[in-house]
Amino acid sequence: MDLELRDIHKHYGTVHANRGIHMRVASGTIHGILGENGAGKSTLMKVLSGYAARTSGDIFLDGRAVDTTTPAQANRLGIGMLYQDPLDFPSLTVLDNFSLGRPNRGGGLNRRALAEELTRLCRDFDFDLEPERSLEQLTVGERQQLELLRLLSLEVKLLILDEPTTGISTPQKEKLFGALRRLAAAGMTLLLVSHKLEDIESLCHAVTVLRQGRVSGEMTAPFQLDELVNLMFGTIPAPPPRGAVASGEPVLLLHEATARGDRAGLGNCTVSVRRGQVVGLAGLEGSGQGVFLRLAAGLAKPVRGSLTVLGTQLKPGDHHGFRDAGVVFVPTARLDEGLVGSLTIAEHCALTEPHPSFRIDWQGAANTAAQRIARFRIQGSADTPAALLSGGNQQRLLLSLMPARPRLLLLEQPTRGLDLEPARWIWAQLRALCADAATIVFSSAELDEIMAFADRVLVFYNGSLVRDLDTRDSDLDDLARAIAGK
Repeated sequence: MDLELRDIHKHYGTVHANRGIHMRVASGTIHGILGENGAGKSTLMKVLSGYAARTSGDIFLDGRAVDTTTPAQANRLGIGMLYQDPLDFPSLTVLDNFSLGRPNRGGGLNRRALAEELTRLCRDFDFDLEPERSLEQLTVGERQQLELLRLLSLEVKLLILDEPTTGISTPQKEKLFGALRRLAAAGMTLLLVSHKLEDIESLCHAVTVLRQGRVSGEMTAPFQLDELVNLMFGTIPAPPPRGAVASGEPVLLLHEATARGDRAGLGNCTVSVRRGQVVGLAGLEGSGQGVFLRLAAGLAKPVRGSLTVLGTQLKPGDHHGFRDAGVVFVPTARLDEGLVGSLTIAEHCALTEPHPSFRIDWQGAANTAAQRIARFRIQGSADTPAALLSGGNQQRLLLSLMPARPRLLLLEQPTRGLDLEPARWIWAQLRALCADAATIVFSSAELDEIMAFADRVLVFYNGSLVRDLDTRDSDLDDLARAIAGK
């Protein structure tokens, strides 16, 4: 299916997310959409997939003008979108989610036939998804695989992928890329929205770069990566300097901690983290690093073992105790756990401020919001709802809501969805907190990020802490081998 966009504009009030975008994509190709956070790439894909009505402009499929003002219209035209955060129902089974979107012609759905179709597709693409398994037991990568198969079963002809490799493990990324190459070879048209140059270089036949809502350039493979970076950002600042590894007092101590969660849980973990350190958590998705963070935040209950923060043994669920100890947790699921989509930036700021008189100072909240928007470079205004921010700007908002002087900062994929320049800027702010005696423990699926910013790396494999690496004495190959259990 050939795609052409002509002079697409999309306005959200006074915010112009797309400004006269023109683009052509040939059938049977993988076309990259690059751009920094807030460049307009996710908005453009929402317009194409029917989740946002364009303000003006035209869309052509195989030379015919079409309307995609609703997701149902887009689906009927053969357009499907795989979101960065899968649009599924965790309380249902894998098969129930696979069946979503199918027309019910009065006789109900044939679950046996659906299960056979799901099994066949899993076999074709080397995915391992059990039909009757609860979706809550799946990793983010597996949920993404399920959504891809669901879209394929609906016979989409144009597939949009919004940051599909964010937060998934390297093996799952390789499986996904293999599937996408096969689909393009079979004649499907794919649009890959990404800020990762290595993904674009590995997969795409051509790329369109957006900047401030406009097309700043186009290129066909082989790509000139330096030129793409310039089209996206202009000048890139140098990464923040690394200081000496801190060796202050113990801030976090887990002793023989065992807990359930993720795919493998966490078993018999003993570790100490000291004041001022930046500690990265690495491992295949579901290997225990997520349980470790939630255990340290008081959000997961240990089956056995103990947790001590700054010399005080804390119990899970004692939220006031963890807060008073200066523990801050920033989750990776922005709208599920971190933000309220319908609330504005000012309303989020109001929630984080103390209110001794039980009355909210809305003018003060608006002023605070304006300060945080400026400091964290959030592209939005005080009255912008969180749900209307781009993924990267939602992440900036989350980080801006942190207390001013945390003692222990626990971060799940803190730069998830951020481009190179803002990711480095965020880490400069986090490093400044460490200089002010904070301790940071963070997880990331990006091994380069871990090696660039962590002093130590705790490597998890199948629910166990298997390695404790000093990044000054290790390289990327050492880390990759440890993650693979070698």
